Amino acid sequence: MFAKIVHELRHHAPFTVLGTLSGIAIMLVIWAARVPRAYSDTLFWISHPGHVLLSALVTAALFRRKTSAGFLSTFVIGYVGSVGIATLSDSLIPFVGEWLLDLPHKGAHIGFIEKWWLVNPLVVAGIVIGYLWSRTHIPHAGHVFLSTWASLFHMTMALGDHIMPVQMIMIPVFLFLAVWIPCCTSDIVFPMLFVKKPEDSVREA
Repeated sequence: MFAKIVHELRHHAPFTVLGTLSGIAIMLVIWAARVPRAYSDTLFWISHPGHVLLSALVTAALFRRKTSAGFLSTFVIGYVGSVGIATLSDSLIPFVGEWLLDLPHKGAHIGFIEKWWLVNPLVVAGIVIGYLWSRTHIPHAGHVFLSTWASLFHMTMALGDHIMPVQMIMIPVFLFLAVWIPCCTSDIVFPMLFVKKPEDSVREA
């Protein structure tokens, strides 16, 4: 199991690198155009709920496809696997980066609590779609890009009026870490833990 998980992480690393490069490009545009922090706030609350919706759909669909579990079990796996891991990816890891870089407007921004009325209904919608149409295939790259952008906008919300060189260097590092392991964990590893033939789940994912 460990070897298969390492294989999947290595296989999906190029997607994460590509997503990180897109994040760098967006960050450079924000810096060059002096885009106000309010835009990052708006974009975070678009990309993060979108990421959670997609994560819930994929996690629930994979679990449903590989088990005979009912809706309640699928709901629990889909909710924990999407909200828990997406919060780690989009909010907690970026917040650690903001804290280490001592960004002036750092904050955790836990979506399913701070804007529960937006995030939680989308999670439920994703789980229901994944449960009813478990054969739906969503490209992992789409998940990676949404997660990268959510993590980026979380960190650009915390920036001051000027981006320091060390911040320009370190933010992409935190973007990569915030996306690579959590996204693979959410889409592949977490639902695999609850099926009888994990090798089949890895291969299909």
